[in-house]
Amino acid sequence: MTMTVLRAGPLTVFKDEGRPGHAGQGVAPSGAVDRAAYARANTLAGNPRGAAALECTLGGLRVRFEEPATVVLTGTDAVLTVDGARTGVEEVVAVPAGAVVAVTMPRRGLRSYLAVRGGFAVPLVLGSRSTDLFAGIGPARPAPGDSVPIGPAPAESARGLPPAGEPATDAPLEVDLGPRADWFTAAAIETFLSAEFTVSPAGDSVGLRLDGPVLARARTDELLSEGMVRGSVQVPPDGHPIIFQADHPVTGGYPVIAVLTPAAADRAGQARPGARIRFARAADPLPGQE
Repeated sequence: MTMTVLRAGPLTVFKDEGRPGHAGQGVAPSGAVDRAAYARANTLAGNPRGAAALECTLGGLRVRFEEPATVVLTGTDAVLTVDGARTGVEEVVAVPAGAVVAVTMPRRGLRSYLAVRGGFAVPLVLGSRSTDLFAGIGPARPAPGDSVPIGPAPAESARGLPPAGEPATDAPLEVDLGPRADWFTAAAIETFLSAEFTVSPAGDSVGLRLDGPVLARARTDELLSEGMVRGSVQVPPDGHPIIFQADHPVTGGYPVIAVLTPAAADRAGQARPGARIRFARAADPLPGQE
């Protein structure tokens, strides 16, 4: 089975659960930016964990399935159309051979996930089919005219549908303070947990840059590079925080004031430029964070 790309939209890439275990080679896990939405799309499509889907930023994707296929779209309020006919939210859709499937621009949210039963059978790179935009590895971004292979449908549909992700709300993003919260003044910590920040246009799947109040340091010496994880909130010398997303670098040399919870990291991945963000301490802090 194959799918032909007619239009790729602003940014469409292949994503799966990522490639953990390669930090020693300088390669971060990558994977879907909104992991809950990706997992839900795969499960609804009847795929096992880890099947590759398309992560579509701000819609605009248009493809043609050359054989009958089963597809589903999750992640935003974008609409999936089949030969121009609109489908329902998270509806599992049977697509006839030759039909054109399109993803509209969402009104809320940023990244939609298009899954097909059988998954997209693009080549594995270090055990993953994710496109890592920072490291420059993984499958190339789909382009008009590309013929994308689709894997065989699983003999048995996946079970245990993950819960729907949190809708886009103005609720604060939950964080655990640290590991370098002590590099900031008490006033900076208070500001971080109470002030409002705005998502800058200068952001992508590597990092979400925030504008707003400056977070002052208590220490001005240099920090040796340390390992980074998705959801780390790193603060460079200008005092404006950056939320590391799925394609983040393996290490960073600026202090991390806090780390988002996995659910909060998913929500951050759906924040558009201009969105307003607040932070709050997680209900169940990590040991030593009480």
